[in-house]
Amino acid sequence: MIDPWGTNLRSLPLARRAVLSAAAGGLGSLALGSLGLRATMASAADASPAAAAWPGVIRPYHVPPKAKRVIWLYMAGGMSHLDTFDHKAKLVEMNGQPMPESFTAGQQLAQLQGSKLACMAPQHAFRRWGQSGQEISEIFPEISARIADRIAIVRSMHTEAINHDPAHTFMNTGSMISGRPAAGSWLWYGLGTAAEDLPGFVVMVSTGGFGQSQPIASRQWHSGLLPSRFQGVEFRSKGDPVLYVKSPAGTTAGRQRDVIDTISRLDTLRGSVVGDPEIAARLAQYELAFQMQASVPDLVDLSDEPASTFDLYGTKGGDGSFAANCLLARRLAERGVRFIQLYHRDWDHHGSVKDHVKGTAAEVDRGAAALVEDLARRGMLDDTLVVFGTEFGRTPMAQGNGRDHHMKAFSVWLAGGGIKGGITYGATDDLGYGIAENPVSVHDLHATMLHLLGIDHTKLTIRAQGRDFRLTDVHGHVVRDIIA
Repeated sequence: MIDPWGTNLRSLPLARRAVLSAAAGGLGSLALGSLGLRATMASAADASPAAAAWPGVIRPYHVPPKAKRVIWLYMAGGMSHLDTFDHKAKLVEMNGQPMPESFTAGQQLAQLQGSKLACMAPQHAFRRWGQSGQEISEIFPEISARIADRIAIVRSMHTEAINHDPAHTFMNTGSMISGRPAAGSWLWYGLGTAAEDLPGFVVMVSTGGFGQSQPIASRQWHSGLLPSRFQGVEFRSKGDPVLYVKSPAGTTAGRQRDVIDTISRLDTLRGSVVGDPEIAARLAQYELAFQMQASVPDLVDLSDEPASTFDLYGTKGGDGSFAANCLLARRLAERGVRFIQLYHRDWDHHGSVKDHVKGTAAEVDRGAAALVEDLARRGMLDDTLVVFGTEFGRTPMAQGNGRDHHMKAFSVWLAGGGIKGGITYGATDDLGYGIAENPVSVHDLHATMLHLLGIDHTKLTIRAQGRDFRLTDVHGHVVRDIIA
């Protein structure tokens, strides 16, 4: 496997070996030169804007790409599929009746383990929308009326984790073991980014007023086994997106440039001794941070946006809302950012599911629909994959007046980037408990996403800890039926 500096990782010397080599007459420096690290460190210190850019290791593409970038709208907390995108008439009939033991016997439940299980009907009416007749809950009037014919609803998702944090980790990294690279880090590493002055992987978080707001840890966008330069960068939803993006009073860009150049020369000398690839990663991050001081203020300056854009999203930006983050996501996509992930932390509805799911849907409905429409009218939807999903679903059994965690079935939808619009794929059983048709795992979703971006998921790997790692581990199949 080749690392981000063109180095064969199987032959990369460890730091202690470099020390021994240096002690043996300076051979460590010659070894570094033969491995190509010296040239890379020199380029990282050359003070050019391109020094922070990374072209990616996938050259050429494994398959013809249909998408260039991903915008992942992440509904954190476990969105109930039964109240949003997967209508179950049988569950309406059985409302309040005991849940048949044939469904639950011997099954892993979360907080309902050992409880009396009663069926709970969908809490809101469903209707068919658009020419395709997509069946969607009325709590999503904007998505339903405006983009139903553009989205593919996958009703047969399932996962392996029944609690929030491991489920987030599994959805983001393909493993419940912390320390694996996030999907955005894999894409940045594999394909690089067209944004020389912005990170290739950007994360934003919004919080609503319903349910329990799920804590989202930065490890969900960590680079893991990959070099640290590929870690996602969180942009704040209010104020300056990045802390300390403005120069201190009395500091000029020229003086900062001198500091960075000096640090680069010193770190390059250190790298020639210890052979640590993270030094080159650190230099790239210094350079990127310097470039962001110019690019970020321009990114969040919305004075060039017409009034029609603010009307579309229902926000003028910068207010911390999900819709404002969607608008900023479009601007990031225009500037070449490879992977943009928007978390909305308001879907944990263990109680009052009828009111809370409606309230939370209203917080994201307009922004999500506006983003897809905005991308389409700008000619960007065809090469932008939009994913709207969650970490797991909710039980068809009641937990008081709410629903418990459920890993055996949930729904996501996708749009753009080579996806067939106006279709529904897969199905759950009559009560929405398990998968009845065309199961789709988290690994399958990742494999499909990578395929649309031109990557064979089995070939994007990195060597670490004695074996090759990949986003889909040893699993995953491309869901070809949803690809146009």
